[in-house]
Amino acid sequence: MNKPLRRIAIFCGLLVLALLVRDNWLQYVKADELRTDTANRRVNIERYATPRGDIIVDGRPITGSVKAKTGDYEYKRTYKDGAMWAPVTGYASQAFGANQLEKIDDGILTGNDDRLFFRNTLDMITGKKRQGGNVVTTLNGAAQKAAFQGLGNKKGAVAAIDPKTGAILALASTPSYDPSTFAGNSTSTDSKAWQKLQKSNNPDDPMLNRALRETYPPGSTFKVVTAAAALENGLVPDADTKTDSPDPWTMPGTTTELPNEGNLPCKNATLRTALQVSCNTVFGKIGSDLGNDKMLEQAEKFGFGSEQFTPVRSSSSVFSDDMNKSQTALSSIGQFNTAATPLQMAMVASAVANDGTLMKPYMVSELSTHNLDVIEHTDPEKLSQPLSEKNAQVLQSMMETVIKPGGTGTRAAIPGYTVGGKTGTAQHGVDNSEKPYAWFISYAKLSDGSSPVAVAVVVEDGSANRDDISGGGLAAPIARDVMKAVIDSKK
Repeated sequence: MNKPLRRIAIFCGLLVLALLVRDNWLQYVKADELRTDTANRRVNIERYATPRGDIIVDGRPITGSVKAKTGDYEYKRTYKDGAMWAPVTGYASQAFGANQLEKIDDGILTGNDDRLFFRNTLDMITGKKRQGGNVVTTLNGAAQKAAFQGLGNKKGAVAAIDPKTGAILALASTPSYDPSTFAGNSTSTDSKAWQKLQKSNNPDDPMLNRALRETYPPGSTFKVVTAAAALENGLVPDADTKTDSPDPWTMPGTTTELPNEGNLPCKNATLRTALQVSCNTVFGKIGSDLGNDKMLEQAEKFGFGSEQFTPVRSSSSVFSDDMNKSQTALSSIGQFNTAATPLQMAMVASAVANDGTLMKPYMVSELSTHNLDVIEHTDPEKLSQPLSEKNAQVLQSMMETVIKPGGTGTRAAIPGYTVGGKTGTAQHGVDNSEKPYAWFISYAKLSDGSSPVAVAVVVEDGSANRDDISGGGLAAPIARDVMKAVIDSKK
C-alpha cells in the first residue's frame, strides 16, 4: 500500500474509533443523564404514556388519571376534592412539574423507581404496559374534611397527629387550590390557572402550605413549652404550688410591665391556674428566671430549630438564642422572635399527650406496587423525650383544666371524652398593629386513657373584628371537630 492510501486508511480508522468512543459514551456513560433530562421531550412523552399511580387515603385513591384530549402526552393527573387535599398531595402538572408527595414519590407513581424493576419486567414479558405504584398515606379522611370545612373561607391551617405513632391524620391549609386546574399543558387554560395562583397575582398565596411552611408567633400556646421547662428544671415542683409571680411584673432591665389580658388571678398563681386563665406574668417570669439557654434547650426537645421531613419538608420553628431576660420573657409567652409552624405546635401537644415522648411525624405509611405489594413500610420512630412521664401527666392535668368551666378553651370540650388544650392569641405587626392570630392546641383521650389525636389550629382571620379574635373562639371549635372525627372513625 502506498503512503497516501496508508494515511487515508489510518485517518478513517481513527474516525471509526472516535465514533465508537462517542457512541459508547452516549449509550453507557451519559445514558441516565440524557434519559432524565427535562429538555428531552421523549422523557415526558414516556412519562405521560401510562396512567400515574395513586395517592391513597383510607384505602381509596384521592388522585386519578384521564386521557388528554390533545397533544403528545397521553394521560394527565386528576384530583378528588383537590383543594382539600392539595397540602398533602401537592400537584403534578405536564407544564409545571410537581411538588410535595407528587414529586418526592414521583418514581413510584410513574413506575420508574428501581424498586419496581422486577414488577415492570414481568409486565413487559406478559405484554402489559408499565404501571405506577401507589403512595398510601396515614391521613384520616374524616379529620381532613373537618379541618378543611372548619377553616372554611378563613385563612389558616390545621395539623393533627396520632401521638402514639407520629402519623399525620390531617393537614389542611386555606385558602387552597385545585391541582387539577393546571395538570395539563394548555397555554389557554392550564397556564392561566397557574398564573392566577401565583403570589404576585394573588396576595393570599393559595399555593403556600401553611400547615408545614408558614411560621407564626404561637402566642400563649407556647406557654405549654414554658410550663414543661419549669417542671423539667425543677423551678416549679408541681402544678398546684404557688409561683413567685408578682402582678404587675416589670421585665428585667426595663421599666415596662408585662400585662395580663383582663382582671385575672395571676398574682403568685399556681401553674395550673396560670395555664387555665393564661397569665402572661407567670410564664414570662418563668422564662426570664430559667434564662435563654434552658428555654432554648426545652424548645429544641420539642422540635424547634429543626426541619421536619414528613416526607414533605416542614420549615424549622424558631426560638432564638442570645436573648436578654426581657426578650426571653416575651419569647416564653410565644411573642418576640418565637415562631412556629402548625405542625410544630401539634408536635408539642402530641408529646404531652404521649406521656412525654415525641414521635417523628410522618404522612406516608406505605409505598406499594399497583397490585398492592408493599415496597416500603414506615415504622414509627421516636424523635425525642421533651419531658418525663411524671411531668407530662402533670401537664396533661393542667391542660385539661383549660377545657373545663373557667378555662379559656371550653369550646373544645367533647362530651364523654377527656380533652386537654391551650388557647393562644398571638400579636404581630409593627406595635401589634395587625389583627392577631388565633391559636389552639389540644389532644383528646379515650376511656382507656389512650390519646388517638393531637391537634394544632391557627386562624389568620382578617375579616373578623379584632375584639372577636381569640384562640378559644375561632380555633378551638375547629380542633374539637377534628378530634371528634378521629374518635368517631375508631368506633
